[in-house]
Amino acid sequence: MNIEFIESKLNEIVKELEKEVMDVLMDESLDKKQTNLHMKPLTSTKKILTNALESIKMVDRLGREELEK
Repeated sequence: MNIEFIESKLNEIVKELEKEVMDVLMDESLDKKQTNLHMKPLTSTKKILTNALESIKMVDRLGREELEK
């Protein structure tokens, strides 16, 4: 499994999410409640992607350890 490729693609997605976050934060037409409503899905998505990458790395590591036995 090409972990570096997966990680680079997920990092690209995270960078796009961060751009969206900055757009929401800079939008002065949104009040605090609207800003929070826009931020929750972005924050959750980033957390999910981060957790997925950690899981993929762990599975890859465990798989390599099994092959070495």
